[in-house]
This record gives sequence, structure tokens and C-alpha cells, in this order.
Amino acid sequence: MSGNRTWSGPAVIGALAAVAGIFGWRYFRSATADHELLPRGRALITGASSGIGEAFARRLAADGFDLTLVARREDRLRALAVELSAAYGVSVDVLKADLARDEDIARVSKVIEGADDLSLLVNNAGFGTRGNFSEVPLSRHLDMIRVHDIASVALTWAALPGMIARGGGGIVNVSSVAAFFPSGGGVTYTATKAYLNNFSEALAAELHGTGVKVQALCPGFTYSEFHETPEYEGFDRGKIPDALWMPAEVVVAESLAALNGDRVIIVPGRQYKGIVLAINSPLRGTIRGAAGAVRRRWHQRRQDSMIDSPAS
Repeated sequence: MSGNRTWSGPAVIGALAAVAGIFGWRYFRSATADHELLPRGRALITGASSGIGEAFARRLAADGFDLTLVARREDRLRALAVELSAAYGVSVDVLKADLARDEDIARVSKVIEGADDLSLLVNNAGFGTRGNFSEVPLSRHLDMIRVHDIASVALTWAALPGMIARGGGGIVNVSSVAAFFPSGGGVTYTATKAYLNNFSEALAAELHGTGVKVQALCPGFTYSEFHETPEYEGFDRGKIPDALWMPAEVVVAESLAALNGDRVIIVPGRQYKGIVLAINSPLRGTIRGAAGAVRRRWHQRRQDSMIDSPAS
């Protein structure tokens, strides 16, 4: 039957528009990115005490970067600093900060403004919540906006004058594959990550020719401590297919390899590249709707299990 299918004019036009959109998006990203290698110097990494942030610290130290590690857990940072300094002979500074606090954002910004050798800023700090928007305390939504977006904007603004003056540098904003399909159960999370993607692409276009690169890194499920928080109590990694989990080291390797290329939006892993490509296809409405339905059912099952199994 497929051999007898006829394509109407609107269908052909729609298909061509979809293809043109995909290639046009890729061309735009290529045209608004630089091709110079990232200069060696100091890298400042937020959320560096575990997960993707720690993986960035380990990889960059091995590559010869001096480091400034930022996170709330000072003991974890200091232990990592001692280890990396001894292993690679690099200078590692530690800065305890909670980027949900305006005063701590300002304090880290001052450190960045005073760094004359900063060549890479990794805005990695972040967290997630579980539950419908109205069920999550307003304070957690506002903290998430500060940590993901306000802190990233403020630290990037502090870093750019020096990078531009030195003729090179890089900004990595750690976003998420969730930015491509907003759905219930993570309303503010997906919105903040979508902002980071838009912010990064627009900023990359603005910085074209300065030698400063901008990247929005969009990982999927990553082996880390992201789900080891009170919000995710009872989360079972085993319910997520193994093929969807990626090591943090692989995510970081893809990020740094691409930073020397021509892309702004980086989606690590072939499986997630395929998902994002499908989401940006003409079927994106159907796919997003199905993803939202699955997520709503998941949260409903969780709520039902909490009712059936009260805490002892």
C-alpha cells in the first residue's frame, strides 16, 4: 500500500519545510560559533562537589587547567582539591557558595571579575524537584530559577569582559534534554533549562568573532547524585532503561570536544540526539503529549504508593 501512496502539495511543502528547518538551524549555529581552540588557564565550575561538575573538574585538571571549585559542600570540595592538585600539579581554589542566595551569587561574581586568567566558566549548579507545580513550595521554584538562570546570567556577565579582552574563553551552561519537551511534574525545571538554551544561542551569536565560545550542554539521565536528594526519596534508577543512563565522564568528554567545534546546543549520546531530533520533527506535538502523559502517570503511581505505604 505504501507504494501507492500519493503526496498532496501541502504534505510535500510541510516535509520540505521540516527538512529546511533542521538544516537551517544547524547552519545558523555553525555560522554563529567560532573555531578557535579554548585557551588554557583557569576554569571555574559551579556544582563541582559531585556528578557532572566533579567530572568537569577531574577532566580539566588532567588537561592542565587550574581550577576554582564552587559548591555548598566545602568538605567535599577541599578533598577533591587536594586530590587533583596532588595528581596533576594544578592550582585548585575552593569557594563555598549557595547560588540560591543572592549574596553568594554576588560573591562568586566578584571572584570571577578579579580573575585575570579565567578561560572557562562552567555553570553546572542545579537541582530538581518532584511533584506538580502547585504541590512544590514556591520557595523551591524561586530557588531553582536563581540557581539555574539568575546565577548563570550573573556569572557569565562577570566573566565576559575579561574573556573578550583576552581574545578567548568559553562558557558552558549545563542545561538538560528536558528543555526540549516541557511537561507536567517538572514545570520550572524544564522552563529554566529552555531559558539556558535560548540564552546560550543568542549570546553565541552576539559574541561571534570575539574568540569566546558559548555552549548549552543538554544531558539526559546521568550517573550522579542528582537523584540522591530528599525530593527524590524513593527514586528507583532501575525503572529507567539502562540505555538511557550515561556516565558523567562521557557527558563531559562530549561537551569539551564540541566546545572546540561549531555547535552551541550539545546533546550527549546518540540515543538522546535521536530523541531531540524526533521532538523537533513535525510530530513533536504528539511526542511531547505522550511524554507528558507518561510523566503524569509516573507521578500518580508515586502518590498512590505513598498513600498505600505510610511512613513508619
